[in-house]
Amino acid sequence: METPEHPADEATETFVQALAALKGEYDVSDTEISRRLSAHGHKVSVAAVNFWVHGKRVPRPATIRALAELFPKFPAERLLAAAGKRAPAPQTEDEREETLRILDRLTEEQRRMLLIQARAVADSND
Repeated sequence: METPEHPADEATETFVQALAALKGEYDVSDTEISRRLSAHGHKVSVAAVNFWVHGKRVPRPATIRALAELFPKFPAERLLAAAGKRAPAPQTEDEREETLRILDRLTEEQRRMLLIQARAVADSND
């Protein structure tokens, strides 16, 4: 049984269930979620939130991450998993620096092509 100490298994929790738990934990309505997300730079209508509540749609990963920031008891990893999305892996400073060193060794054309490919792969997570 799910309790605050033992949330539903993230692998089997649906976004509808996670959102219902979030709404209950924070005592917020669809309107309030919409208002907070919009104030946070994610223009989301009350109707969109209602679609999520009823399982007709799931938000984009960027919106899910914003939800996690606004409602920190529900981490992005949990919400993304419930929505069937994968969270980007954290990147260390060493990895970031290595990536930049590699990019610095490429020609302008190679960088453009690599960025096109990287955007396509990243977009597939959305």
